[in-house]
Amino acid sequence: MLLADTRNPSARAMHDAIAPHLDLDALPDDLHVIIGGDGWMLACIQKHGPAPTYLGLNGGHLGFLHNDVKDPAAVCEMIMAGAWRAWPFPRLSMTAWGPDGTAVSGTAVNDIYVERMTGQTARIRLRIGGVMVVEQMVCDGLITATALGSTAYSFSAGGVPCHPLVPGIHVTPICPHAPRLSPFVLPLDEVVEVEILRHEHRPVRAVSDGIDHGPVVRMTVGTAPEPAMIAFLEGRHFTETMIRKVLKS
Repeated sequence: MLLADTRNPSARAMHDAIAPHLDLDALPDDLHVIIGGDGWMLACIQKHGPAPTYLGLNGGHLGFLHNDVKDPAAVCEMIMAGAWRAWPFPRLSMTAWGPDGTAVSGTAVNDIYVERMTGQTARIRLRIGGVMVVEQMVCDGLITATALGSTAYSFSAGGVPCHPLVPGIHVTPICPHAPRLSPFVLPLDEVVEVEILRHEHRPVRAVSDGIDHGPVVRMTVGTAPEPAMIAFLEGRHFTETMIRKVLKS
């Protein structure tokens, strides 16, 4: 399956250059070739689920989840020859409850976070595995991220970018005022519990990989049962890519 972001002119142009060189019938049935940016990759995984293998071709800006394409014909030759490898990347899973008690759920390859919805700061209570971390934190929100997601919003908010093959749940407060809780990393079997205090006057929304779930009063985040399978062409060096695309961008 070939999925290009039709809203993206660069992705459309790459699709036209790639399509004639790919024999989709000769590729594995579960291989989804994604053309676009990181947001498009996340949207495709949300739509099609974790079962397929996703091989991204960068038609966006950063494209950390994608393979760069300098020579479309050469890249297609590598894909057809099976010169790629898929890695299982952990996903996060959330359950959140709205002000009326309705539960919503979501998953994320990159991150799940809560953030304030008005000009007022949020008041958040945080527990990890049942242990109280902070009774009340004055902040703009809180990000939970995978290793892949640690190079995205979490990094922008002051979190430490992590090598994508080092598993963990990254917890990054957004603009913490009091207390100034530092970002930290948890093992995958931990559960993050977030309670929104004074939510009537300081509403907070939940977002998973760009999907807005609306206002919430409580949320739990853990590791999803199934990872996402994302493929990269031979020669991919995750450390080099992280340095070039994230640390020195």
